[in-house]
Amino acid sequence: MYDPRPVLLVIAHGSRDPRHAATVHALTRRVRSLRPGVRVETGFLEFNAPAVPQVLDRLAAEGVRDVVALPLLLNRAFHAKSDIPAVLRQAPPRLRIRQADVLGPSPLLLAALERRLYEAGLTPAHKRSTGLVLASAGSTDPEAIAVIAEIARELRHTGWCAVRPAFASAALPRTEDVVRELRSTGVDRVAVAPYVIAPGRLPDRIEAGARAAGADVLARVLGPSADLARVLLTRYDESRAALPLAMTA
Repeated sequence: MYDPRPVLLVIAHGSRDPRHAATVHALTRRVRSLRPGVRVETGFLEFNAPAVPQVLDRLAAEGVRDVVALPLLLNRAFHAKSDIPAVLRQAPPRLRIRQADVLGPSPLLLAALERRLYEAGLTPAHKRSTGLVLASAGSTDPEAIAVIAEIARELRHTGWCAVRPAFASAALPRTEDVVRELRSTGVDRVAVAPYVIAPGRLPDRIEAGARAAGADVLARVLGPSADLARVLLTRYDESRAALPLAMTA
């Protein structure tokens, strides 16, 4: 029987690090648990299987008509603007695909970030005396860098005594440099919050920089948290609401 609800296709970049794919699959399982009525599929741009074209071919062969393609990305940079649209343009013509927006920025992401910091030992009472490093993967896209700077400003307004962005690649400053800068201002403690979804080479670089510079607190990556899963479903709902009635009725 035809299911009028679009399939949610989560598109991850992929990595040679097996922790990346494991985290992506754990996250999509969390999404399914929160919304059992929605079919959730996972595809990767490279390194991991199944590849996005394989998933799209299979969906078309099964008779699926409508797909919401959701980039598993925190920022709108090269992959969201170029790589993913290029892959989707090669999809079987029977599929009607809408590319959803990237995950960030979102209040739910900030909640997930702070939850990781509290799991690492901080409490809300520590905010006033803690300098926070918002450590992202980095990008050469000015739009993506500007978004990270804006998120840092938003976090600062939630009570942290100072918040500074840092980047693991493609942009400066690095995590270790920002940890040292905050330490020089005299804050009681410095915490590093990786603004990344899954483990891998760049998160490892963030962790190494934090430890080398003597950060007091290092949070885990966002991972398959309920907050992050809700962001995925929010983007799905937004895209589904924008589809023509014939695609959602």
